[in-house]
Amino acid sequence: MPVADYFSPDYAAARERFRSNAERAGAALTSYVLPERRGPHDEPLITDVARLGAANADRALLIISATHGVEGFAGSGCQVGFLCDRLYEALPRTACALLVHALNPYGFAWLRRVNEDGVDLNRNFIDFSQPLPSSAAYEPLHEYLVPADWTGEGRRAADVALQAFIQQQGMRALKAAVTAGQYTRPKGLFYGGSQPTWSALTLRRILRERLGSGVQRLAVIDLHTGLGPSGYGEPIVIARQRSDYERALDWYGPDVRDLAAGEAVAVPLLGTVPQGIEAAMPHVQLTALGLEFGTRPELEVLTALRADHWLHAEPRSDATLRAAIGQQMREAFYTENPAWQAAVYGRTADFVFRACRGLA
Repeated sequence: MPVADYFSPDYAAARERFRSNAERAGAALTSYVLPERRGPHDEPLITDVARLGAANADRALLIISATHGVEGFAGSGCQVGFLCDRLYEALPRTACALLVHALNPYGFAWLRRVNEDGVDLNRNFIDFSQPLPSSAAYEPLHEYLVPADWTGEGRRAADVALQAFIQQQGMRALKAAVTAGQYTRPKGLFYGGSQPTWSALTLRRILRERLGSGVQRLAVIDLHTGLGPSGYGEPIVIARQRSDYERALDWYGPDVRDLAAGEAVAVPLLGTVPQGIEAAMPHVQLTALGLEFGTRPELEVLTALRADHWLHAEPRSDATLRAAIGQQMREAFYTENPAWQAAVYGRTADFVFRACRGLA
């Protein structure tokens, strides 16, 4: 099968392709249904999990797609390739592979990066019994990021204000203020939520039900798109201590970037998926990697996100504009080009093999 055929045109087709290839590979399949929500064609929204390998595994490889829903086009395609090309055969004898397909099925189906509540899942894994992280850096920029209108003077003034910020403080400062996560604006960008989301609770349930207590070593590859050079997958490590980072460096090589040290295309974050896994499985030796594939220039991606959040803050907009913004989101996080698809899948397969060697 050509690599381009691993990738699907929408969530429903991706789910069917994933499930059919998982069944063909002999994987054990489990489904988790998002309650009270449907897709754009009234389809159910479901996170599917495929498990392959040793029944009583003491080590595991976890591959996640669509943590940020619309990024699921690339992640799903790589998971299908993992199944079609039998990459799981590289696992050590006592290991298993767990593929979590569409962790955020709502965002995948509706072409949103956030979930059904407007929450960024990769900012949601915090302890909500404690005071929330500060949103002070984000607050002054919110009205410019999500202006009152998108097609008139309000949008133009907002763009001027953001460009002035970049000129005065730099693009890295804007990314730090905007993308690090905020907890005060439910309709804003990179909102971390006010409680654990369905997807966060479901991931914890998956880890408990599908991995169990026997796993002592866990490698995680969480597939993302939208940052960095087009087609290049930057390996970003979120490590709780220096030894975890050094182990990832040993497994994956010198192009690994430490998120906490400010080395990556992404800025340091709180509430990430690896942090949630760490909290759910504190006894496990965790080697967690985010593989981030570039698509378009950063400002184009940010503009697509701003348009999407404006659209959902102003749902009365006309159908033509809604469709245009949906297409803009799709193109910001997925490049429907065989060369880009081959680069993304090839890089992912390479890191799967490196993870399997590391687990051996």
